[in-house]
Amino acid sequence: MARIPLCVVGAGSIGQRHIEVATLSKRVDLVAVVEPDATLRSALAAKGLPMVAGLDAVPDTVRAAVVATPTQDHFASVSACLGRNWAVIGEKPLGATLDEARALARLAEARGLPLFAGHHRRCHPFSIAARSALADIGDLVAVQGLWSLRKHAAYYEADWRRMPGAGPLLTNLTHEVDLMRFLVGDMVEVTALLSSARRGFVIEDTAALALRFANGALGSFLISDAGASPWSFEAGSYENPAIAGSGEDYLRLVGTEGAVAFPSLTRWGRSGPGEIEWSKPLARQDGRSFARIDPLLAQIDRFAGTVEGKPDDVLCTAADGIAAMEVTLAAALSGQTGRPVVPDRVPGEYRGV
Repeated sequence: MARIPLCVVGAGSIGQRHIEVATLSKRVDLVAVVEPDATLRSALAAKGLPMVAGLDAVPDTVRAAVVATPTQDHFASVSACLGRNWAVIGEKPLGATLDEARALARLAEARGLPLFAGHHRRCHPFSIAARSALADIGDLVAVQGLWSLRKHAAYYEADWRRMPGAGPLLTNLTHEVDLMRFLVGDMVEVTALLSSARRGFVIEDTAALALRFANGALGSFLISDAGASPWSFEAGSYENPAIAGSGEDYLRLVGTEGAVAFPSLTRWGRSGPGEIEWSKPLARQDGRSFARIDPLLAQIDRFAGTVEGKPDDVLCTAADGIAAMEVTLAAALSGQTGRPVVPDRVPGEYRGV
């Protein structure tokens, strides 16, 4: 099978992860890496990477790109890649604003090109299996999530990490929003409470969200970078080697016929005949183990398949990425105004601060 010629735009820390998986993938051929910083470009070229200074220097053979530049550059870089008829994965968020992200989606659709947002957690085998597990618990009633990882003090030594927009709401929540949408579906109303009581910065260190899903389920999600706990996606899944693993579930999904804990996929359900009700114990079924994979590698391999015209129902489409932005920004807006917010009514120019 021929490999898809691909370039990576941006060689910062996230870009270098994409470079790493592109070199490991058997589905793509890394033809170029675009990096305007001459010092970084020279250092990476010395390691044998095909570095170029700008998109105009990328060979015409390229068919796809991963854009991993700073957020404020996403619109310009993704637009330029689409302009060269490349399929694109754009790191999250797709644009600095909803207006930018929506414009990119329209451009990709007009040109008939695949455009995805880089929400890679969907690509874990246990994330994919969770959707099937939910079919066994009846109609979904509720979702409860808790993400609480205490970031080290040195993390905040950089001034920008104490400035508006740098709190966990806009930094970490979008991952959780996309994963909940992947598992459960659209969210149609968000209410948020914010607190900065523990760190005392102008930004929040903790947020509590109430969520209404389109399918009628309700949800709650608490996110904090001040509280020390074993509960988070990263700790529960062992995905990030920089974060201590715990193996603990951080998300619970409850249906009319049982419940599922995530990411272990431990299930509780029917233990005997008749009605499922509170006087009867639920039978526990432990989740099965899954091989640990690099989700970014799985994502790029799936991406290559879409460039070849294969359908994919796991990757985060542009529409999915925009919806995750809407919910995340709705939470920020609710926290600021003290009112529930409908995600698709968030102003297109709103940046969360």
